[in-house]
Amino acid sequence: MSTHRPSVHVLPDARSAQRAAAQRVAEVLRVKQACRVPAVLGLATGATMVGVYGELVRMHREDGLSFAHVRSFNLDEYWPIGPDDPLSYHRAMREQLWDHVDADADGVLMPDGTVEAADVAAHCRAYEERIRAVGPLDHVLLGIGRTGHIGFNEPGSSLSSRTRLVRLDARTIADNARLAPPGSEVPDHALTMGVATILEARAITLVALGAHKAEIVARALEGPVHADVTASYLQLHADVTVLLDREAASVLRQGEPG
Repeated sequence: MSTHRPSVHVLPDARSAQRAAAQRVAEVLRVKQACRVPAVLGLATGATMVGVYGELVRMHREDGLSFAHVRSFNLDEYWPIGPDDPLSYHRAMREQLWDHVDADADGVLMPDGTVEAADVAAHCRAYEERIRAVGPLDHVLLGIGRTGHIGFNEPGSSLSSRTRLVRLDARTIADNARLAPPGSEVPDHALTMGVATILEARAITLVALGAHKAEIVARALEGPVHADVTASYLQLHADVTVLLDREAASVLRQGEPG
């Protein structure tokens, strides 16, 4: 396997990194609109992305950035969970982005956390088929968990993995529980887009913020490519941009290579 050196940019603070990520997504939208073809996005959810989506909403309201005709596929959703549950990523995406921009409702797709257990495999295959019908993804926006996951591809995920049901690592559950509303119980399973699907995207942006992400960022970018750190698979992609604040970059040996 040939590896590539991701383009790493260290920004002064979290806000700067989130704005840079939003600008990358906006550029994809504008280029595709100029070509009169829909942009096909893969979008993550989580605390890191709140500021990214806030900036995209601002750009829509103040700068005229349009999401019309976008085809968006979210990376993951807890399972089982309803779309209006306080923990649901459906709800998070509506509240943080989709309720505030001009996206076509039928172009915004997410894994369904309400699908019955017997139908999960078929649902995941259908999700992949929907991506293939309009894809590959033009741009995937990623965060990284402290286990090294991208999407919910926890340690041990295969390079060839596709959308599927996964058991969440105990560390992921604990981290997400700290962000959950009081009294909420984080599910121990999730539906996630697979590694292979992510790596088929034309371009990828990874955003990581805070000192608590520094060690795993260094392992993902400078360590060996290994299933123990799923984000290390990004070294196999030719067009990966990594946006970090200073704290998240603090353990990197190479500083700011790009």
